[in-house]
Amino acid sequence: MITEFNPLIYTSLSPLIGAFILYFLPAVKATMCRIIALCFACVTFIFSLFLWIWFDSTTSMFQFCCTFHWLQDWNIYYTLGIDGVSLFFILLTTLLTIICILVSWTSVNLLVKEYLICFLVLEFFLIQVFSVLDLLFFYIFFESVLIPMFLIVGIWGSRERKIRAAFQLFLYTLIGSLLMLLGILGVYFQTGTTDIQLLWQIKFSEFRQLLLWLAFFSSFAVKIPMIPFHIWLPEAHAEAPTAGSVILAGILLKMGGFGFLRFSLPLFPFASVFFTPLIFVLSLIAVIYASLTTLRQIDLKKIIAYSSVSHMGFVTMGIFSLTVQGIEGSLILMLSHGLVSSALFLCIGILYDRHKTRIIKYYNGLIQTMPIFGIFFLFFSFANLGFPGTSSFTGEVLVLLGIFKSSIFATLLASLGMIFGAAYSIWLFNRTIFGTLKTQYFSLFQDLSRREFWILLPLTGLIFWMGIYPSSFLTELHFSVLNIIEQYL
Repeated sequence: MITEFNPLIYTSLSPLIGAFILYFLPAVKATMCRIIALCFACVTFIFSLFLWIWFDSTTSMFQFCCTFHWLQDWNIYYTLGIDGVSLFFILLTTLLTIICILVSWTSVNLLVKEYLICFLVLEFFLIQVFSVLDLLFFYIFFESVLIPMFLIVGIWGSRERKIRAAFQLFLYTLIGSLLMLLGILGVYFQTGTTDIQLLWQIKFSEFRQLLLWLAFFSSFAVKIPMIPFHIWLPEAHAEAPTAGSVILAGILLKMGGFGFLRFSLPLFPFASVFFTPLIFVLSLIAVIYASLTTLRQIDLKKIIAYSSVSHMGFVTMGIFSLTVQGIEGSLILMLSHGLVSSALFLCIGILYDRHKTRIIKYYNGLIQTMPIFGIFFLFFSFANLGFPGTSSFTGEVLVLLGIFKSSIFATLLASLGMIFGAAYSIWLFNRTIFGTLKTQYFSLFQDLSRREFWILLPLTGLIFWMGIYPSSFLTELHFSVLNIIEQYL
């Protein structure tokens, strides 16, 4: 759909304009900076809602397309457009940016202006990642995301090892992506273009597909992250501020899954089928190993971080089941994980703001002093384990249906992830909420503030909506997923 008012352009430019205005404001006016950043984040979210309202769910074509000539002589164009796969990732990005600004309203008092600029620039880069239709520009924005995230973890991190965690995040992702850059150059020198829509029509030789698939896999596997490329994730989560963990778990982990769906499957169908057993093995290890590792953690953030590795194992299995149900389930599960894990990190951040520790042994009996917090934490814990009626349940069921068509044995092993997920989620909730209140460690207790309540409430509603009425999301996804599947026919 092409309209005179193209909401994709406005959605893309709004956060960048907001960051530009903040740059010229005096740093001492921290409250004004927060208000302006929040206003631009809300405007960006409103523009992104127009993408959903005007989206045509009856076609798999890219919509709201616009092209800017960059290197015309080299046949490289800066093209934007969205389909059903990228639509909800943009919506999730714009929503979580608002939440990140609100949750940092009182907790961040150091370099407030620079902190807000980092989040708005990060939002701009993420929107470009999900909407750009050129391989070279995708790589540029895919890597550019690292810069504001590196600063957020390294400057505003909560503990002493934040510099080490920031460098680990940066180097792991950068090294993995260098191979993808070589792959992109290989594609360009063979075809003479980096336009995705043209590349989807080109058939590469089987040997070249295998090499290029591995080059792209090296980058996407680190970003998801898949075992054994996951070491950076728990460390980054443990050191990042609450808003940094929200955006990291909610959006950045989805870039790898999005990359598999946008590039690896359509461009290299033979290699995707060839390497499916490898993906299944690594994903099953992630589902089982990460779940068991979660049960051994003593840091509240690391518990949620390792559970994210387990859930992303489900996602990669669904993607490479190469079935409509599996891919749609993986997309729903990614969106669900973006909401649920973000909500859990917000809950952990609320506890940390009050008591300045995330070690689980200090928490017990919080239901006596924080009943409203306990109700929210109960809901999000049940959503994390895939309880019926929540968004995770819908995604996991569709993924298991997709895997079942490929391998019954893999389906049985993957089902263990749901059992282990119930184990660590119920254990975490029981350990922190019930029991005897440990007044020897904490003397002051406070339930949710009004701001915290209104941050968590929309996430609760969205998780319910996606779990009870998933068709409103699957309808937009369906034809885009069919377009990916058609590459194998």
